[in-house]
Amino acid sequence: MLPLSMGMSTAVAAGKTNNTGKPANDVTAPLHLMQPDYPTPYGQPTAEDVKKVLYRVHTYLDNVTPAKIIDGKTKKQITDFSQINDDTILAPGDYRLTSYEWGVTYAGMLLAGSATGDKRFSNYASERLGLLADLAPHYIARLKANPKSPSPIRSLLQPHALDDAGAMCAAMIKATREGVSNKLSSLIDICSSYVSTKEFRLPDGTLARNRPQPNTLWLDDLFMSVPALAQMGKLTGDTKYYDDAVKQVKLFSDRMFNKEKGVYMHGWVQDMGVHPQFHWARANGWAVMTMVELLDVLPPDHPGYADVLAQLQAHVKGLASYQHGTGFWHQLLDRNDSYLETSATAIYTYAMAHAINRGFIDKRAYAPVVMLAWNAVASKVTQKGQVEGTCVGTGMGFDPAFYYYRPVNVFAAHSYGPVLLAGAEVINLMKANTFEINDSSLQLKVSKP
Repeated sequence: MLPLSMGMSTAVAAGKTNNTGKPANDVTAPLHLMQPDYPTPYGQPTAEDVKKVLYRVHTYLDNVTPAKIIDGKTKKQITDFSQINDDTILAPGDYRLTSYEWGVTYAGMLLAGSATGDKRFSNYASERLGLLADLAPHYIARLKANPKSPSPIRSLLQPHALDDAGAMCAAMIKATREGVSNKLSSLIDICSSYVSTKEFRLPDGTLARNRPQPNTLWLDDLFMSVPALAQMGKLTGDTKYYDDAVKQVKLFSDRMFNKEKGVYMHGWVQDMGVHPQFHWARANGWAVMTMVELLDVLPPDHPGYADVLAQLQAHVKGLASYQHGTGFWHQLLDRNDSYLETSATAIYTYAMAHAINRGFIDKRAYAPVVMLAWNAVASKVTQKGQVEGTCVGTGMGFDPAFYYYRPVNVFAAHSYGPVLLAGAEVINLMKANTFEINDSSLQLKVSKP
């Protein structure tokens, strides 16, 4: 961590005496160098500090998410997939290998592998995605023979919601494009087809749900759809995917982005005369993450590129204005008496760091925001590698109590991928930039004219 003072004594910092033995005051002591009592570590971490956090998370997840199938009755591992039966299950662990949260985790492992150069991270993704790919043809055949046949990967083979398909699809395409796996095509086809052609839409094409009310937009669904569409555009070269992705960002933003606050509401119901605005932190995270992931692959000459970039910049500006002094963000962004939440903070850390690294946002303005946020996130990763302070899975509500009192739990899966993504992107940020403590504050170091 960079120094916060220049050797000022504790006594002088406390306003007692200076080195001459006289009482310290504005004349006899450099009071501007007093050590602040920061609740979160302040300054730039080292790359090794960040890697240690990532390794703890990896070690924990590698131990609690086994990449194997077993007989549910005998508990014996099945290695010959021709022996799969109705009792076959994924070996139990702490988390589900096919959930949207784990789509984010696979993407985080891939990025952490790239940033650190350590194949343990990418191997985590390849082993588990490889298992799912190997299981797919066997379960496709079984479901054709008997549609009611049990399947531990049914959500991938027969998606019924964007949650089932989008994040996993995007992660599988990334793994394919990066050469981590070459056998995911059938699962990619199923999941991308669901996002593009089977999910419910409003008449104007906006992806929507019929819960908790008919014709409802969930901000979360930007992330459950657009990154998959964007990755399909990159994978296939077909511009229809880019066009749909850009269209979704515009349609959601037109209805749900509060331009004065610079943040999104969580839900929008078509038939409501009034649209209650609850600016839930994690949903805003999914939105800002969506835009950086889209801009990553969207051709700069696409007619929607400038609008998506402008929307990202407006959202980042709004989010930064709500950062708490500890580096975290609140569960409801604009309600300071709601609790500080880890998963959203990790997502913002990743999205802003990545946006800086890609030149999407002003690095001098936002790099200090990122560093403070990372230090906050790192403080919530235990020595065991679990992430504390994460809001559990959350539906949509139209009253504040619903959001204020959502439980937090170390087994909420939503933080693990974002922590990996955030740490990896912070490492990349530090590789390309130099920081300094300038007049006691963390600044991006720039060359003087």
